[in-house]
Amino acid sequence: MAVSDSDSDSGPVVQTTPLVTFLQRVQLTALRSYSKKPDPKFYIDLSLKLPHDLSTAESAFDDLTTGSRDLSVPVEKLEKFVHEYFDDAGKDLVHHEPEDFVSDPTEFLLNVENDQVREWAREVHCLWRTLSCRVSDSVIESPDRHTLLPLPEPVIIPGSRFREVYYWDSYWVIKGLLTSKMFTTAKGLVTNLMSLVETYGYALNGARAYYTNRSQPPLLSSMVYEIYNVTKDEELVRKAIPVLLKEYEFWNSGKHKVVIRDASGNDHILSRYYAMWNMPRPESSVFDQESASGFSSTLEKQRFHRDIATAAESGCDFSTRWMRHPPNFTTMATTSVVPVDLNVFLLKMELDIAFMMEIAGDRKGSERFVKASEARKKAFETVFWNEKAAQWLDYWLSSNGDEPETWKAENQNNNVFASNFAPIWISSFHSDENLVKKVVKALANSGLIAPAGIVTSLTNSGQQWDAPNGWAPQQELIVTGLARSGLKEANELAEEIARRWIRSSYRVYKTSGFIHEKLNVSEFGAYGGGGEYKPQTGFGWSNGVILAFLEEFGWPSDLSIEP
Repeated sequence: MAVSDSDSDSGPVVQTTPLVTFLQRVQLTALRSYSKKPDPKFYIDLSLKLPHDLSTAESAFDDLTTGSRDLSVPVEKLEKFVHEYFDDAGKDLVHHEPEDFVSDPTEFLLNVENDQVREWAREVHCLWRTLSCRVSDSVIESPDRHTLLPLPEPVIIPGSRFREVYYWDSYWVIKGLLTSKMFTTAKGLVTNLMSLVETYGYALNGARAYYTNRSQPPLLSSMVYEIYNVTKDEELVRKAIPVLLKEYEFWNSGKHKVVIRDASGNDHILSRYYAMWNMPRPESSVFDQESASGFSSTLEKQRFHRDIATAAESGCDFSTRWMRHPPNFTTMATTSVVPVDLNVFLLKMELDIAFMMEIAGDRKGSERFVKASEARKKAFETVFWNEKAAQWLDYWLSSNGDEPETWKAENQNNNVFASNFAPIWISSFHSDENLVKKVVKALANSGLIAPAGIVTSLTNSGQQWDAPNGWAPQQELIVTGLARSGLKEANELAEEIARRWIRSSYRVYKTSGFIHEKLNVSEFGAYGGGGEYKPQTGFGWSNGVILAFLEEFGWPSDLSIEP
């Protein structure tokens, strides 16, 4: 059916703030004015400088750009304007000295016997101080002057251009903080995320005004579970339950909810990513506009922008996994994918809520979520599992997902991704010995295991969630699941992958001086690249996974960290 410019995408849209809208204009002008393109996120993270208000800044910018048909202005004038009316990106975060940080915690990594590895682990541990911040008083007093959102507790940021809290990053940050015995800081991160759910109905992608229209992989229940496992903090559990129920509703209703009907007529309820946005992402608007320039109609552009924002909601932005015809970026169709890993996180959430309700004495509530988890596990067997491949495969929707549709074998995505093995992370799957044996064999033969860890996909598309990159979260999900299975060959494979990842991270750290956001796992000692921004360092979840792996597997004194 032909579409016209009068057609529009009818999906939900959550608007950003007037400041974000204005900063997009500044961003666009900057990107047109500089010969060497600056990072667009810098401009969208600026804060209004006192005593100016938004209308004054807009008037001054109108004067600056009058007569500028090509939207470029002299760089000197633009820089003068930005300096006069805005505080630099990142100035609304101030350093915070964590109250529970000590340079050498008691009982820290007791099974790391190698002195060289232990010294490096201490250095990684000390990075928590560097990444620890709190939102400035000005954000709390005048939130409309900032794109950063107010939060009640100190934060751990990922690092570099990521000057705000990110949702799913926080799970692996917390894993590392627990290894570092920083329990108060870990609880603070959960408190911040719970405050976002209470305010918006879901945990935002990140704590910025331009992220209010999407979430990220739902791992809040897992964060609470991990903290409880160590601290036995029942008060935290009781506070978390109503918040988690609200988040659970978000992921299991409206556009996020999909129904797949099997051959017997049974309906299986699953979830997909679906951003509430159909315009260029403010933090990357020029990139998105250029990507959409080949579409002729407004409707096509809106749908494409929604699918880009939805890929950002998945946390895996970007990957051939979301493309109908990879590696063609304009075939991005994330809203049409029912993803394996999202539904693993939701199955885990159901199990976590059942566990927490049991602690809180709500037996009926606990039973309800146990039943929900059993139904989703059944859906995994029906919709995702592929016996021949011995993997769980993403499922492509045939329609817009608003109505139930019948399962078709050809709708499974047969391409190999690390996410195909994510279900092994949770006990529902890694407790099944026969299943684990199949999955271990499939993983070993998949081509995903590279010299420095697990590669994200087998396609080198230039996107950062494809080959040759490996990411800390995917290493941890698969390694932890294999190690928890109790199967000897699974544990051996888990340890081998973890040691490759640790060794390569160590080499990258020693040669570059930094922990990186991602690694090029095809080459030992290389950090990752690709995507729409330069390689970033810091780095929250990478630090957390290094420490968690060392906690899990230790390091014998006679085992070299060098290859």
